[in-house]
Amino acid sequence: MATVGMSDIKKNVRLIVGEVPYKVVEFQHVKPGKGAAFVRMKMKSFLNGKVVEKTVHAGDKFEVPVIDYKTMQYLYDDGDMYQFMDNETYEQLGLTYEQCDDASKWFKDGINVDIVFYKGNAISVQAPEIMEFVITETPPNFKGDTSSGSKKPATLESGAVVQVPYHVLEGDTIKVNTVDGEYLEKVK
Repeated sequence: MATVGMSDIKKNVRLIVGEVPYKVVEFQHVKPGKGAAFVRMKMKSFLNGKVVEKTVHAGDKFEVPVIDYKTMQYLYDDGDMYQFMDNETYEQLGLTYEQCDDASKWFKDGINVDIVFYKGNAISVQAPEIMEFVITETPPNFKGDTSSGSKKPATLESGAVVQVPYHVLEGDTIKVNTVDGEYLEKVK
């Protein structure tokens, strides 16, 4: 199996720490005046989405997990789990709320998501990076709310809340980056 050392640590590198597969989301190479260089990194768990910090020193090695992705369609929430359907075999797969964690706020009927598999088991979900949503609730505009950079909260059809510019109104369709939860643009 392939391994990752200190010099290989970069953003989006996958590694196994204590039997858990992680993806590096942030890293910093540190070369102190005295002593050996090291890497300080933040890793996101594929199992539960939690972000942990770890310091890596020269000589530390980590195995690279074999992660598979399968595109499946989100069907519904059955009260205990989120249900997905394989687009090729039409088999259904249920994932717990914990497994879907952050991605679940972007679920809307019929969207295709990537199910993450590790050692043959479905472990988490990734929503598409860019999605379109209809705004179901947002405060109205008031005269004078035109200062640049000002934002207001808007509730989307999926239930997620994002900050949008004042010119965006209820019923408008917007594009959102689901990775960082940022408003991108209004859809014409």
